[in-house]
Amino acid sequence: MEVQKLQAQQSIFSKILLSTIFAVMTGAAAQIKIPLPFSPVPVTGQTLVILLSPLLIGRLSGVSQIIYVLVGIAGMPWFAGLKGGLSIVIGPTGGYLIGFVIASFVLGSIFEQKNRSSTSTLLWLAFANFGIIYAIGLLQLYWWFAIKGSHLTLIKLLSMGAIPFIPGDLTKILLAAGIYSIYKKLK
Repeated sequence: MEVQKLQAQQSIFSKILLSTIFAVMTGAAAQIKIPLPFSPVPVTGQTLVILLSPLLIGRLSGVSQIIYVLVGIAGMPWFAGLKGGLSIVIGPTGGYLIGFVIASFVLGSIFEQKNRSSTSTLLWLAFANFGIIYAIGLLQLYWWFAIKGSHLTLIKLLSMGAIPFIPGDLTKILLAAGIYSIYKKLK
């Protein structure tokens, strides 16, 4: 009985540690930042970690993103541009952060169930990136501008919060899928 209890404690500790490691990796990737003069949303490296972590650690990736967001809200300067605090989450880019959490849980749940084909992997990664992260990010970006008194047209919203990011995100999707393919072969 004691051995099982110790194993359970080690398992919990290792899960927390693994989640924290991926939260730190997200924070580090956030510092790969390219500001765009026409948008409050910068190009960052975060989405590579967001898309890759569920493939490697399953639903724990969602926990890692909760850690990332909560520690960032608490003031850890690991959001893009070495920023932290609640103002980032309620600001123009906060919807993308919320999208990271949801996309991580969705992908983690899907990839914990069984291995996926390369095509299926690509489709799920694209759905998480464009269907979840972009959707929530664009909603908050629109809301943020509306509160400031500026109502964006759909074209303006997409040109600020989606279109410039598509080439980089497609590259990250392909990179994450490629790394996952190698990981599966080594496993």
